[in-house]
Amino acid sequence: MTATLSRDLPLPRSEPIAIHRVLDHFEKQSPELFGCLSENLDFRIDHFHDEADVSWQSASSLAEMAAVLQRLAVDIFPKGTKVTGMSSLDLGDGWFVTRFTHRFYYGVRQCNCESATIIVSHESDGKLDYFRETVTDVTSLE
Repeated sequence: MTATLSRDLPLPRSEPIAIHRVLDHFEKQSPELFGCLSENLDFRIDHFHDEADVSWQSASSLAEMAAVLQRLAVDIFPKGTKVTGMSSLDLGDGWFVTRFTHRFYYGVRQCNCESATIIVSHESDGKLDYFRETVTDVTSLE
């Protein structure tokens, strides 16, 4: 779902945007995720006020992205994730800001957690070519 702040911004889009398709496929652990990514990818995850080593959470090619996703699956989300919320603001010219919430078993903490993130993304020709996620919190549920 997209929203706008003023009439100067684009109208909401009816077709699924790339970031939503990517997050849907991520939740499903589907390899179809790669069909939503551009060969010219600029991907990085950061954490706000967290000591976690995220230096490996970046990619500039599909091969690097495969390695990041593999490590995320093993180290961070060994039991997958469940999307609990996703909404995006269409900023125009292919740019979006997305608020994403999900629940998962966090391999680092060895417990169930929930997290809220902010994602800035860009899509071109229906494919995601820029992704910056800031994990704003990871809350233990136990």
